[in-house]
Amino acid sequence: MTDITYSWHQSYWQHLAAYVEQQRIPQALLINGVSGLGKHRLALQFAQYLICSDKQEKIFCGRCASCKLFIAKTHPDFTLLQPEEPGKAIGVDLIRQLMGEMVLKPQYSSYRVVIITPAELMNINSANAFLKCLEEPPERTVFLLLTEHRQALPATILSRCQKLLLQAPDFDSAAVWLQEQGINEQQKLLLRLAQGAPIKALAYAQGNMLEQRNSCFEEWQKILLAKACPVQLAEKWQKLPATQLLQWLVSWTEDVIKCHFQVDKSLLLNDDVEKHLRTLAKRLDLNKLFDFYSLLLKDTDRINKQLNKQLLFEELLITWSQVTVNN
Repeated sequence: MTDITYSWHQSYWQHLAAYVEQQRIPQALLINGVSGLGKHRLALQFAQYLICSDKQEKIFCGRCASCKLFIAKTHPDFTLLQPEEPGKAIGVDLIRQLMGEMVLKPQYSSYRVVIITPAELMNINSANAFLKCLEEPPERTVFLLLTEHRQALPATILSRCQKLLLQAPDFDSAAVWLQEQGINEQQKLLLRLAQGAPIKALAYAQGNMLEQRNSCFEEWQKILLAKACPVQLAEKWQKLPATQLLQWLVSWTEDVIKCHFQVDKSLLLNDDVEKHLRTLAKRLDLNKLFDFYSLLLKDTDRINKQLNKQLLFEELLITWSQVTVNN
């Protein structure tokens, strides 16, 4: 018998196992949640459970021929569909190839399972092609769609999926898990920056992400004080993980807005730089700040589609340099 990898998955696993026990397995299941909660791992375990030919009580056996093939990543009834390159779209050719494989029946007596991740990266053509799979579902096939951005999926696909929302565990549970991984310092800050997601918080700690964040925050302040050039900084920033950097910018801007309205420190995401945030809030024009915030949100949606990230950051930083009261 094999245990569930993450403790905060237990309740979700009970829900998934009930599908099998009650013989009401969904044709398509959308697993939604922020990065760092283990969606991919949970989906893999559910796929193995569905494929296992000697299921134990609410778990896969890990020993049968199907489980061994799954572990070896050679099971003919399992498909992991993802972009050919990180950040690129899931093209229609991949979906058409999948549809061709779906014509054949599963080679084993259990289910065929297809994981699509990140599901929101299907473009219009591939989403329309996949919709045909959902409208005419293949025999004994289960689709597991993983996403961080449920709203980015077409309503036609959402309406044909059952949903499972993964939420961050409580702080104490997450902190205990981090401690078990050897992370004993700055747990609160790491978890707040990771939106409560323990795996992402662990990656932050192991990758010295706090140091990089602090450096970017200082550079962001210098732009406003005219102590740094937006174009030169954009050239530097375009080499950093763009999605992560935009998340930091959004959170800093939201906190500056909160500071303008003098909210309590407990409501700030970046409470470790509260003093700097409150100083910034006194210097900025609120209307211009909201314009900058709107641009940030727009860029968050288009970051994976913007080919020239340097131009994107140039626009952001030039706009940011103009949000002071005097401009």
